[in-house]
Amino acid sequence: MTQNNEQLSIEKILRQKVCDHLTAIYPDADCGDIAERLLSTMRLDEDCQTPLAHKNLWDQTDTLVITYGNTILSETQPPLQALHHFLKTHFTMLINSVHILPFFPYSSDDGFAVIDYKQVAPNLGDWKDILRISTDFHLMADLVINHCSAEHQWFANFQRGESPGNDYFVTVDPDEDLSGVVRPRTTPLLRAVANGEESKCVWCTFGHDQIDLNFGNPQVLQEIVDIIRLYLDMGVRIFRLDAVAFIWKQIGTSCINLPQTHEIVRLLRTLIEHADPNTVIITETNIPNRENLSYFGNANEAHCIYNFSLPPLLVNSLVSGSCRHLTNWLMSMPPAQNGTTYLNFIASHDGIGLRPVEGLLSDEEQEALVQTMENFGGKISWRALDDDNKKPYEINIALFDALKGTTAGEDHWQLERFVCAHAIMLALEGIPAFYLHSLMGATNDYQRMETHGHNRAINRRQWHQQELDRLLADPHSHHHQVFQCLRHLIRLRREQPAFHPNATQFTLHLGDAIFAFWRQSMDRRQSIFCLNNISDAPQTVLLSSINLIGTDKWKDLVSDEIFEDMLASVTLEPYQTLWITNRW
Repeated sequence: MTQNNEQLSIEKILRQKVCDHLTAIYPDADCGDIAERLLSTMRLDEDCQTPLAHKNLWDQTDTLVITYGNTILSETQPPLQALHHFLKTHFTMLINSVHILPFFPYSSDDGFAVIDYKQVAPNLGDWKDILRISTDFHLMADLVINHCSAEHQWFANFQRGESPGNDYFVTVDPDEDLSGVVRPRTTPLLRAVANGEESKCVWCTFGHDQIDLNFGNPQVLQEIVDIIRLYLDMGVRIFRLDAVAFIWKQIGTSCINLPQTHEIVRLLRTLIEHADPNTVIITETNIPNRENLSYFGNANEAHCIYNFSLPPLLVNSLVSGSCRHLTNWLMSMPPAQNGTTYLNFIASHDGIGLRPVEGLLSDEEQEALVQTMENFGGKISWRALDDDNKKPYEINIALFDALKGTTAGEDHWQLERFVCAHAIMLALEGIPAFYLHSLMGATNDYQRMETHGHNRAINRRQWHQQELDRLLADPHSHHHQVFQCLRHLIRLRREQPAFHPNATQFTLHLGDAIFAFWRQSMDRRQSIFCLNNISDAPQTVLLSSINLIGTDKWKDLVSDEIFEDMLASVTLEPYQTLWITNRW
């Protein structure tokens, strides 16, 4: 009886919490009724868990790989089965989490214009394949929350003036002043379409095939919650809220990062963690750094946020030979509270975003970076400004090619520079995420870019399984060399308590050519001094400058070199990394 009373109390508290979220979003609605529908949709009226506040759902053994469902092709298996086989063959006991980019039927944008949220694309496999992968790896899936495809049934119903869908999309008078709306694209914001016997303009943040959903309608919110429940049932452990910063529209504002947006994230967090306290929410907000940090909330919004400033700052450091901006940025980054952390990445299915370095790199420095990347075969995607001008939004390039040289041109340090970039990512506070193409040392795919007609395809190569296995087995192949180097570093990281995503981190100052920081385990027993030469010339560092404790023995984990003389110096070769620790 006592247990039943406790459960009723938990459900009562949850119901009130959900009502409070809804009241902040929909002040004029019957929030009690909406709350009951959401709780029922999530089956929280049947089974309600109690999440622990500030609990870390990760440790140093967690590493994520990002991939499309059809990156690995096989003549004998559907793509998802081929991917699962590849992951088990090469990543078991190495990488424990996989982000499969949208695996649903879609009409454009390589999956992010979803036609049906509740089906696996037949050309990839089925839900059984997804469930099998989720039994071997923590599965991360996209909740494409801002928009759906123009071919979705909801939009077809909208055009006929029928439900469900008739009031699921944002419509606006074309004469409204929308000049303040922040845009990530250069396409027109509005698209005129039929709505029954009328014609209306619908809102299209990302393009006319991606129609923005109307979260001002609570029924849309319930549809999204229903999709979340399905994904939980299908083994999804990590939810990536795609383009979530744009979901609330209010004429006269920038329509990005609005208070209602944050409240919706808090509401989804409440619902998801009471269904499964071990589930993680990651917000995908490719925006300036300070705005991105706001999605942590007070440890009540996203569990993880992407470290979007890291890729452009790190690439800029490695091609310029100066870590000044990277060091200043690292000093400014607040340590994440327990129960939250950063997701560190330096390559993804998209390009290297430039909005996250606004205010961190000058316009001249951004132009120099863009020019260098173009010299290495990269392409530039643009976004519209409110004065009808445009500005670079992202650099589209394979990371291996992005690091083939410096601002002075190409050189012979490409492999070392590439490995150094990942060594830095692996050692920073947070969870590391590798784009599968980076683990394989992929290069620019110009043929795919021409075939698909958009810049992002340059870094979305597909491999036949036998071909990739052959490349990885060939010691003369740069693909083999890249994977072996990165696998060694990942294995080292997994064994170090000081690399826990929430372990202490302090920035060190050893000059512009040495990017350095100190990590300390949460029990304070292990220290690791991470020294990275980001230049193409040898650099000498006095061990006394990093204050190694003389009573401890110290060793570089990467090379196994032992340091006994604390007054000696160490020389780092170009792009060499040292992980100097007192425990191994």
